[in-house]
Amino acid sequence: MGLTITVQATTQALATLALAAVAAAHARPAAAANEQYARYCAECHHLELRGSAHGAALKSAAFQNKWNGRSVGELAGLIRSSMAMNAPSGLSAEDALALAGYLAQANGADFAGVALEPGTTLEFKAETAADSEASSWEGASGIAEAAARANRWRNGRTPDLRPVTQSLLDDPPPGSWLNWRRTASGHGHSPLDQVQVGNVGRLKLAWAMTMREGSNQVTPIVHDGVMFLTHPGNVIQALDAGTGELIWEYSAGYPEASRTLGGPTRNIAIHGDKLFLATYDAALVALDMHTGQEVWRTVKADYRKGYTHTAGPVVVAGVLISGINGCERFKDEGCFITGHDPETGRELWRTQTIAQPGDPNDSSWAGVDLRLRGGGDNWIAGSYDPALGLYYLGTSQAKPWVAASRGMSPSDAALYTNSTLALDPATGRIAWYFQHVPGETLDMETGFERVLVDLDGKPSLLTVGKDGLLWKLDRRDGSFLGVKETLPQNLFEDIDFQTGRVRYRRDILDAGIGDAVSVCPSIYGGHNWQASAFSPETRSLVIPLHQLCVELTGREVNMADGGGGYGGEARIFPQPGSAGKLGRLSAFDAGTLEERWTHTQEAMFLTGVLTTSGGLAFVGDLNRYFNAFDVATGKRLWRARLGAPLHGYPITYLAGDRQYVAVATGMGVFKLMTAELSPDIYQPSGGNMLYVFTLAD
Repeated sequence: MGLTITVQATTQALATLALAAVAAAHARPAAAANEQYARYCAECHHLELRGSAHGAALKSAAFQNKWNGRSVGELAGLIRSSMAMNAPSGLSAEDALALAGYLAQANGADFAGVALEPGTTLEFKAETAADSEASSWEGASGIAEAAARANRWRNGRTPDLRPVTQSLLDDPPPGSWLNWRRTASGHGHSPLDQVQVGNVGRLKLAWAMTMREGSNQVTPIVHDGVMFLTHPGNVIQALDAGTGELIWEYSAGYPEASRTLGGPTRNIAIHGDKLFLATYDAALVALDMHTGQEVWRTVKADYRKGYTHTAGPVVVAGVLISGINGCERFKDEGCFITGHDPETGRELWRTQTIAQPGDPNDSSWAGVDLRLRGGGDNWIAGSYDPALGLYYLGTSQAKPWVAASRGMSPSDAALYTNSTLALDPATGRIAWYFQHVPGETLDMETGFERVLVDLDGKPSLLTVGKDGLLWKLDRRDGSFLGVKETLPQNLFEDIDFQTGRVRYRRDILDAGIGDAVSVCPSIYGGHNWQASAFSPETRSLVIPLHQLCVELTGREVNMADGGGGYGGEARIFPQPGSAGKLGRLSAFDAGTLEERWTHTQEAMFLTGVLTTSGGLAFVGDLNRYFNAFDVATGKRLWRARLGAPLHGYPITYLAGDRQYVAVATGMGVFKLMTAELSPDIYQPSGGNMLYVFTLAD
């Protein structure tokens, strides 16, 4: 069975069956329906109905054209039967009818004085697509008050902590976790070996912390025995890393409309005596790491235009660098990377990720007006090579997803989307770029982690995208060194393994608006935000993969200011031949790119990988297991079952003289897919926690 992640038609018979119990029911008050929408729908379709990568815009000309003249009951039947994946036992027919009425009224339907019944015909007031799209950005509330502290908690102060210098970030102490992937090189590896192959079976729970609800893709930072834990909701806590004792808590207020995709915050940064958070409402905040008090706040962009953050900032060469998201909507400013002064928050430079007029690569956009060029988001923090003085990051694909929807073809490269960029951190200048798949047209960007490794005297960069292609580049100049298919794929008719050039299948190249294309892997991956990790002892890159496929259909979008969007409908289904084993963990030789081992299982792996000098690879899965594998052989050595599916990025650190291993639980928008494709695996609602393990005495 496949999963449809955008609104599609259903039969009148289904609608009649679903709503038979409320044939004469009236719509609930708008406030109640609004609450239902916020609870069950907003995570994928956005609070203001403007849509996201995981759900179509529900306030748009496209929605009106699709449903005009059809019945409220038909829309409600679809909502109840296949859309409300967050409702633990399904929506009642009455709630589904109320939600359908809420969506209709948001699009201009007038039910004044009318008893809303399943047979009521949907009729929308005439309005232009531009008016409809623009209106979805209005009405955002002001900055919310900071969350009330439970039990009248009063913040304390951390013990004295060493200032975090750039040299500490570039070469962290073995017991610390100071960067997103511990080292600036993005390895996701720890040199700690107290927990190792021979004793990992003795791991026990040391402490745990309940976390705020939302998409929990956290990476804790640990410095001098203090953990800085980021929660969904722009909340940061300082904790004793050995006991879990809370020291202080900070909550950044934000407009609810600025929270997108469940509100993941993948990392924060630390430098000097400050912590740095990239907020939902497109700002950067600096905190005193000892007290949690806000030091400065700088707004990067207007969240009302859709700008937001998922990737956090990093500090390299003394510059606070961060990307931006929300670039699927058309606006003058486009997508960009910024560099800020970590002491003051002052912006030092801004580099556009969309080729501008005057740029030699401006022509790669086939004459599309600059204001109508979408995409180029930065979803994941980058990596830094202090010897070369370059910062490496990935950009997302052009948007809308399908080339035909953006008025282009896959032969139009659309630079600098779907690329690795090497930036000078002092100026933001692009030193070099490598575009992985020019003219990407299937929502299969290579926008994730960049792992920097030195192999046989050559400084290399490894990265893998949703399409499952593992790329190897020379990080001095971006020259191509190799590419490997990490799992079966049928997107590309040809891959030139000498040059790295790829060619789509003919039907993909020719696909127009409304043409469905079926490919493997899927828009969830292949590989996704769950980062790989490098093991220097075995020279292996261990990669979590998803054995999924997709049928993608491009849709027409409004090509005007405020328009745009993702423009695609996707149906996800298991990879043929996978025998229901959707989770795949594979290790590849970083030098030859040859596969060393693979472990497959029913439950998808939903965390990044952590490798250690104890010979272990830790990773969490959908079935609530935290697993430890032998990094050399792929044999599973230990697992512990937790309270919810695992998410985020596991870390390990020292507190006192003990090694601890920490991992988070709690789902996000992936549940829209996993609940459908893995119905035999129980996935509780909520369950956001941080679990911390150490060896039993």
